[in-house]
Formats: sequence, C-alpha cells, structure tokens
Amino acid sequence: MASELYNTIDALSREKGIDPQIVVSAVEDAIVMATRKYYKTQENLRAVLDKETGKINAYAVKTVVETPEQVEDPLLQITLEDARKADPALEVGGELRIPKVTEGILGRIAAQLAKQVIFQKVREAERDTVYNEYIGRVGEVVNATVKRVEGPDVIFDIGKAEARMPRKEQSRLESFAIGERVRVVIARVEKASKGPGVVVSRAVPDLVQHLFQTEVPEIYDGTVVIRAIAREAGERTKIAVMSKDKDVDAVGACVGMKGMRVQSIIRELHGEKIDIIEYHEDAVTFAEKALQPAKVSKVTVVDSGGKHLEVVVDDSQLSLAIGKKGQNVRLAAKLLGWKIDIKSEEEKRQEVEQQMADMVPQTVTPLDKVPGLGEGLVEKLGAAGVTTVEALADMTPEQLEAIEGIGPKTVEKISLAVNNYFASLEGAAVEGDEAVEGEAAAVESEAGAETAAGEELASGQEPAKAEESPELEIAASSENETQAENSEEEPAAEAEKASETRE
Repeated sequence: MASELYNTIDALSREKGIDPQIVVSAVEDAIVMATRKYYKTQENLRAVLDKETGKINAYAVKTVVETPEQVEDPLLQITLEDARKADPALEVGGELRIPKVTEGILGRIAAQLAKQVIFQKVREAERDTVYNEYIGRVGEVVNATVKRVEGPDVIFDIGKAEARMPRKEQSRLESFAIGERVRVVIARVEKASKGPGVVVSRAVPDLVQHLFQTEVPEIYDGTVVIRAIAREAGERTKIAVMSKDKDVDAVGACVGMKGMRVQSIIRELHGEKIDIIEYHEDAVTFAEKALQPAKVSKVTVVDSGGKHLEVVVDDSQLSLAIGKKGQNVRLAAKLLGWKIDIKSEEEKRQEVEQQMADMVPQTVTPLDKVPGLGEGLVEKLGAAGVTTVEALADMTPEQLEAIEGIGPKTVEKISLAVNNYFASLEGAAVEGDEAVEGEAAAVESEAGAETAAGEELASGQEPAKAEESPELEIAASSENETQAENSEEEPAAEAEKASETRE
C-alpha cells in the first residue's frame, strides 16, 4: 500500500497533468540539497523515496576502486578492501551507499529549501507538458474563458493550461470581462516564459478566416476559397475570395442575404469593417478591385519581377484610395503582395511634363555674357553661387538683397540688365525668323516669274514690256538667248525640219 506522501504526490501530478515520477525526483533532489546544506559536504549524495513507508533516505555514494593508488578523491572513491568491510558483495566499479541521518535534524530552513526546489521542478515539468501539448496546435482556434487581467495582458483558461494575450495581439475595439467566453487563435508557444507559455491572439487574420468558415457553408465545403486576407485588427479587413463553381457568386455567398453572414462576423469582431473582394489572377484587375471603394483610372505594371504597380486615380478619389493614414492602400498591397504607388491624374501629368522638360537640353549662359553687369557684381554673384544668367533670372529680389554687397538699387540694375539680355535674344530670334521668311518669299516670287515667262513664250505671246515688269523682260531675254545658242549649235537639224515643213 502506498504511503500518504506518495498519494499526495500522485494527486498533485494528476492536477498538474505531469508524470508522478517527475514529482518524486523533485522531492528526492530537494532532500539531497537540504542534506548537503546541513552536513556541509561535497560528497556525492543521493536520496531515495520509499513508496510504502513514505520515508526518504539519504546516502553518500562512493565508487569502488581496486588499489589505494587509484583513489583520486576520498570523498568520491573508496578501495575495494574498505568497501567490502561494509558490503562483502561489492566489486570494482560498484557503488557503496553510506547512509546519512536526516530525520529530525534537517530543520525548518532545510524544509523551506526543499519546498522551493519541489515547486521549481513541478513548474518546469508543467511547462514542458504544456509545450508538448500545444506546440503542434499553433494557428488553431480554441474557445477560451477570461480568467484574469494582468496589466495590459489578459489571461485565459484554455482547458489544460493558461494562455496569455499581450496588448499587441488584442483589437483596440475589444475589452474583456472576467468569465467571458471568446474564440482565440493559438499564436505561439514559449518554452522559456516565466508566465503562461501559450500566447493567444484575436488580431491575426486566421481568426477572420475561421469565422468565415463557420458562417459561410460554401467556404466550409470548399466551393468558395479564401485566397488572401489582409487585416489591421480593430480597423479594417480585406478578404479575397474565389468560386470554384461558375454558378456560385463568391462575394454574394460571403455577404449573405441582406448581409446577414458578414454582419454576424462583424459583430463577433466588435464592429471591425470588412471588404470582400473577388480574386483575380491578373494583378492589374485584382488591384482595381482591392482598392475599393476608390475608383481607379489606370493601373500600370512598373516592374513585374519586383512586383511593383503604379495606380492613377482621379484627383477627387486620391484620399479615398489612400485611406485613413494610408490604411486602404496598405491593406491592398498586403492582399496583392505587390508594392503599390498611388498618384492623382494631376501628379501624373506634372511628372510627364517634367520628363519631357528633362529631355530638352538646357542652355547655360555665363554672367559675363550679359552687358550691364560689371566685373565686381559678377564676382559678388559668383561668390554667392550664382554663375549663370538662368539661375540669376530665377532669383527673387529678396534673395538678391540677401547677398552681401547687393542693395535695392543694385537689384534694379541686375533686373534691367537681365531683361535687356533676354529682350535682345528675342529680338535676334525675331529678326532671324523675318530674314528666313523674306528669303523664302523672294525665292517663291522668282520661281513664279520664270514660270509666267515660260508660259508666254510657249503660247507665242510677246514678252511683257520692261516698264510694266522688268523682271519678266530679263527672264524672257535670257530664254531667247538660250534658244539662239541652241539653234547655232544644231543648224543642220533646224534646216532639215524646215524643208520637211515646206514639203
């Protein structure tokens, strides 16, 4: 029959869910430490619990060696000859147990030390048991009861162990009362933690996925599949769903009749907003859906390998697309797994204009090319970092007056010189354009005159008079001279043509 002490150990083991032998070993280790403290010895001590009597016996254990020369430490070793005086059956390599009296001499301090050792061993064993029980259940949703609140942490009873929910694993919309039953997700199991080793959460996306599987039969039976979830607990959740049956609307199945299914989940999450989006393999189409409720004008793939998208929206839709503190675009990026840059149409237009301007080469003119700026003034401007006319023209009067040695009158002088310089450039450009236009007009007029003269000669008309059109007269005379030369060079041909004509 087991002793009362062993029965107590057995009951404690069942309560903590640990092996009774672990508690027995803890008790034996505690007696060893108390005995060592009392005798102040470095001997190899060992304690044994007698299950029948409940008595714990302590021993000093020595290893048996053959000769005295082999004894390195008299506290740990003994010769075979001396060992056989106590136990004739001992052989070399065996162990000799020397009893140590513990009953009635260990005292209150030793008992307190033993108690601490027992509690420590039991806690370690309990932590190992909890770790082995829950390490394979990470990500599982369990029902828990609020047990107590310790500062920002909430302690739950999850059945065989206690679980802790830190502040970062809680939704800001939720508060808990003692005894309240809630569903939590096992986030991780910590073996070296001082408190409860199981950490649970209500902020992870797995909780939303479990709630949809519970509320939507089409998700439970696999007709509708959840492809992606992005969540910021207490704020908003975006969930992308896809139907395997063309006759089943994935979004409609999740929403339910009059929104009953999704409203049930929202109540469970204490009012957290949920966006249900239809999943698309095409990233461009999926991005347009993911940024709802904002309307997207254009989506461009910047880098398919780096998963980078550029989204252009109307100016009035920009704030809606970005969301409060960037929440909408941040959740959309998590849902897609792509980086998203959002720009308004005005920003995109300015960007394109800037790119076009950068393609046009910029002229740079030194200050010494501007008449009206003296050498001293050019040196002062150069010392201030202004070395070109273009940079000088972009400066305001206040910026110029901030330069040492330049006052209001000098500013007026600079302004006049710069204006005159640009006016001279514009004048030169206008004159050049006029000259080009004049040359073009002269060439066109001359060509027209030659054409008119040629037509008159062809028709047998007399050339116009010199007084009426000298240019035409010159053109006609040159034509006649050319014809005369041609007739002198080929007289035979002309004579032959004439005789044929008379015949």
